[in-house]
Amino acid sequence: MGSSQRSTLSTNVPGFVDGSSARGEFSYIDCLPVYAKELIAGGTAGAFAKTVVAPLERTKILLQTRTEGFHSLGVYQTLKKLLKHEGVKGFYKGNGASVLRIVPYAALHFMTYEQYRCWILNNYSALGTGPVIDLVAGSAAGGTAVLLTYPLDLARTKLAYQVTDMRGSFRTGMSSFPSQPAYQGIKDVFKIVYKQGGVRALYRGIGPTLVGILPYAGLKFYIYEKLKTHVPEEHQKSIIMRLSCGALAGLFGQTFTYPLDVVRRQMQVESLQPSIQRSDARYKSTMEGLTTIIHKQGWRQLFAGLSINYMKIVPSVAIGFTAYDVMKSWLRVPPREKVSTVSTT
Repeated sequence: MGSSQRSTLSTNVPGFVDGSSARGEFSYIDCLPVYAKELIAGGTAGAFAKTVVAPLERTKILLQTRTEGFHSLGVYQTLKKLLKHEGVKGFYKGNGASVLRIVPYAALHFMTYEQYRCWILNNYSALGTGPVIDLVAGSAAGGTAVLLTYPLDLARTKLAYQVTDMRGSFRTGMSSFPSQPAYQGIKDVFKIVYKQGGVRALYRGIGPTLVGILPYAGLKFYIYEKLKTHVPEEHQKSIIMRLSCGALAGLFGQTFTYPLDVVRRQMQVESLQPSIQRSDARYKSTMEGLTTIIHKQGWRQLFAGLSINYMKIVPSVAIGFTAYDVMKSWLRVPPREKVSTVSTT
C-alpha cells in the first residue's frame, strides 16, 4: 500500500472564504500515505496509554518477578512503599524504556494490523470480512511488532525490577536493597546484556512472549471489532463506546494469556536475582517455565499481579484503542472500505 493510497479528502474547512489557510494547515497531513498516518496514530495512542498506567505497570512487574521486599505485598502497599523509598519518580522507573518501546511497537502493531487485514481481504476474500479477519491480522501484527521491539521490553523490565534506596530510609533488615542500581539507563542495559550473552541475550524470554502475544493481540482486536458490530451506527463514534469495547477486549484477552507473561518476566530478570532464586528460574522453554513455576512457586504465582493487571489493562487498552480511533479521525485516514478499494486498484 503505497502512494496510491493517499487520502483524497478535501483540505477545505468551513469558515475560510478561499480555503487557503486550511490548505496551508492541512496539506501536509493530506499528502501522507495511509500507512504513515496509521504509524503516527498508533505510536501516539501507545505512548499516551502507557504513560497513564505506568505506576501500575511498575507495581505489576515487582509482583510478577517476586522482587525481594515486595512479593508478599498487595497493590496498595507496594505503591505506598515505592513512594516512600523512591518518591514519585519511582512510579515511572523504566517508563522511559517503556515509552521508547511502545511508540514503535504500537505504531507497528496498529499499522501492520491494518495492512495485514487489507492483504487478507484482497487475497482471501472467501474468508469474508467479519471479526475472524481481525483475529488473524491482529495475531500476525502482534508477532511482527514484538520481534522488532523486544530488546526495549527487556530493558524496561530490567530497569523496573531494580529497587534502590533513593532516600536512605531503609532500616535494619532491609539492607538487601542496593544504594546504586545495576543499570543506569536503557543504553547501559543494552551494553551489559549484550556483553554477557550477545544478541541472543537481548531476546531472552522471546519464546513465551510470542506464544502469549499471538493469541492476545488477535483476541484483543477480534473482541474490540466484534463488540463494535453490536453498537448502533449512531453511537459508533462515541468515546464511551470505544472505551467500553476496548476495556472488555483487553480484559478477556489478557486473562487467557497472563501466565505466559509471568514466565517471560522471570526469564528476563533471572540474571538480577539472588543465586538461590536464579537456579529456579533457568527456564529453557516456555513449557518448562510454566511447569517449574507451578512445582516450585505454586500455581498462584502464574497469576501474580493479575489483579493489578486488570486495573492496568482495562484503561490501557481502552485508552489505546480510543486514542487510535481518534487520531485516525484527526489525521483523516480513509474508512476501511475506501482503503481496501484503493489498494486493489
